[in-house]
Amino acid sequence: MVNNHVKSYTKEEILGQPTLWISVYQLILNNRNKISGFLEPLFQLKDLQIVLTGAGSSAFIGEAAQGLVQKNTGFNTKAIATTDIVTHPELFFQAEIPTLLISFARSGNSPESLETVGLADKFCKNIHHLIISCNKDGKLAHYAYGNQERSYLVLLPEAANDKSLAMTGSFTSMLLSVLLISDIYNIAKREAEISQISKQAKILLDQSDVIKKIAKSNFDRVVFLGSGPMLGIARECHLKLQELTDGQIICKHDSFLGFRHGPRAVTNENTLLVYLFSASDFVHRYEVDLAMSIAEDIRNIKCLSIGRPENKKLNSCLNIDLHLEENQKLNIIPTTLIGQLLGYYKSLQKGLNPDNPSISGAINRVVQGVTIYNKQNIN
Repeated sequence: MVNNHVKSYTKEEILGQPTLWISVYQLILNNRNKISGFLEPLFQLKDLQIVLTGAGSSAFIGEAAQGLVQKNTGFNTKAIATTDIVTHPELFFQAEIPTLLISFARSGNSPESLETVGLADKFCKNIHHLIISCNKDGKLAHYAYGNQERSYLVLLPEAANDKSLAMTGSFTSMLLSVLLISDIYNIAKREAEISQISKQAKILLDQSDVIKKIAKSNFDRVVFLGSGPMLGIARECHLKLQELTDGQIICKHDSFLGFRHGPRAVTNENTLLVYLFSASDFVHRYEVDLAMSIAEDIRNIKCLSIGRPENKKLNSCLNIDLHLEENQKLNIIPTTLIGQLLGYYKSLQKGLNPDNPSISGAINRVVQGVTIYNKQNIN
């Protein structure tokens, strides 16, 4: 487990996730009748579309969840960042299409989050809001309080409201929430899987000392690779390590297949590749092909493997077997911790404060400096 003398909210919030997920599951389970009561009339609409939205890490929740939510609900589901919607709402909202906007927000105070809700109300004739947030006092929560006829607020436990700059428990808790809610009628059957992902997270946390040593090694570029829903997790890991090191470590993300088509050019002798392997045997065949190709690179590029039993041909500096099961749909959640742990330890190694690593103040816990403009008032 993580053991460091530096007091850190980030450390505590990373460690607390296995327990936090159980609390989130119980919260959704206890409110399943209210949630299903809100969703059921919407799910009767044959042409309903679901839009998953947020900014930064909250947007990446949508990217990771999009395919699974679409499969669970049977409705066309899109992941569109609030930062895209605010500038081009007319490209994403269709007036005649019934829409469920699912907003993810740790604080609920990002200007783009509230503006996106308002734009949806303006552009869509039949719009409903499911707001998943960690802050009862946030502006987005207050929007839900004042619009209960077409809004439902899922307020997560206080422990999900990270105090540190980087989203850790808030990210995984909101991701878990939307995956459970999108399959709300079967939530009572998910208890064993919740227990399983908590155990998987502990497997990862138990490797913290090794991850700490890897973080101290000589690399200045990190690429996270994932397939399907794991691609969204790769993007979140990319951001987590990059922001916790104040941009001193440059990170990328891609799919295993996509990485071959040009992005592989970023790799050099100082690159660490992190493989977020799929539970699907079919998908894993494509992933291993790429990993084997990299293992044969004469530059001896370092790699770290998450998810599958060790394959010695990959020459991984660390392999963490999470005992994945192909029918397990929540395994993307514990995998997220590898980006958090690498970011935390690399932040310390760089002499930064993981709770607030931005020396220049360029990034903040709640985004600063965003002015919302009314397009009609611009000449």
